[in-house]
Amino acid sequence: MKTTVKNRWLIALAAVGIHISIGSVYAWSVFTNPLSEQFGWSLSAISMTFSIAIVFLGLSAAFMGHFVEKYGPRISGLVAASFFGAGLIGSGIAVNIESLWMLYITYGALGGIGLGIGYITPVSTLVKWFPDRRGLATGLAIMGFGFAAMIASPIMASLIDSTGIANTFFILGVSYFIIMIASALYIERPPEGYMADAPVKNNKAKADLSQLTANEAVKTKRFWFLWIMLFINVTCGIAILAVASPMAQEIAGLSAVAAATMVGIMGFFNGAGRLAWASISDYIGRPNVYTAFFVIQIAAFFMLPSITHAIMFQVILFLIITCYGGGFASIPAYIGDLFGTKQLGAIHGYILTAWALAGLVGPILASTVREATASYAATLYIFGGMFVIALLVSLLIRLDIKQLRQEKDSEKLAS
Repeated sequence: MKTTVKNRWLIALAAVGIHISIGSVYAWSVFTNPLSEQFGWSLSAISMTFSIAIVFLGLSAAFMGHFVEKYGPRISGLVAASFFGAGLIGSGIAVNIESLWMLYITYGALGGIGLGIGYITPVSTLVKWFPDRRGLATGLAIMGFGFAAMIASPIMASLIDSTGIANTFFILGVSYFIIMIASALYIERPPEGYMADAPVKNNKAKADLSQLTANEAVKTKRFWFLWIMLFINVTCGIAILAVASPMAQEIAGLSAVAAATMVGIMGFFNGAGRLAWASISDYIGRPNVYTAFFVIQIAAFFMLPSITHAIMFQVILFLIITCYGGGFASIPAYIGDLFGTKQLGAIHGYILTAWALAGLVGPILASTVREATASYAATLYIFGGMFVIALLVSLLIRLDIKQLRQEKDSEKLAS
């Protein structure tokens, strides 16, 4: 009896459903002013909620990667939906009882755990469904995460105006819970030995370099090379997202309104960069894409402080943000190429600890240097220097890959 195989594009759509829900975390700043006005909480105390959520995203992705591999995407997706939905509904209760600490626990910790599990769940599954187009598949899902803020921000703002902060959390909690449950129930792993019917163009579905477990992967140099590249890319990108508006006003003389519009457009480039760069990586290879990210950003960060032309300044900033998003979207496919798909979710979870740490380091570094030097120029030069290190690492990983390939080839010849 022939079992029917699900449509892989609908699996991709379900993955987007999960990511578009949890990606609304990027729109957290919409709550900042309303919470500050209603309760008199400081801006740094309110933004701490977002930082806690990102830390818990990284930690839960690292610790729950093995859970995702063991129980599969459906159970993991349901767990993610439960944590994320409970976190948002709990946030509504926290607002009603005027407790900032409860907001940290509900949105930050509970919501953050839902974020981490929800982030890695669909990605490792998609890599297995799309052996011929790994970059495109993971780019699609992670694009949803990048675009989510653009979709969620106006909805959140309008709900806060019409129903109040607490009710906004309740409505979002129930809505995202339903979307995530529906998506999770459709997602499943492909059948054993699944290969897409489509002919593989230019033999892009090359054999993976190895098939390692997560615990074996962390003992390799190439795991730590990937970790460092993601850490630097995210530290600099997330810092730029945090200070984009005041920086554009200071360096390029944008008005507050123009700078706010620019931040909205950055959301589009964050999402589009994820899909575009990840798709490009299917054709030119992941190592080339990462080297390109760092070459582009070294030039961009060293040029930015001296660019006072408003449009030129924004174009370069948008280019940086495509590299920031593209780094997230290309990493799962890169992991698949280097370590295989045996425990891809768990390895991806370990690598995402780089994001958790970068989420803390980036904004703190940017604001500390800004306060010390009274200018954003020094911050940009420091980031430019960090990208020089990242570029060197992207060349070192190539040597490691080349050496491994040679070892594999000589083993084949010997056998």
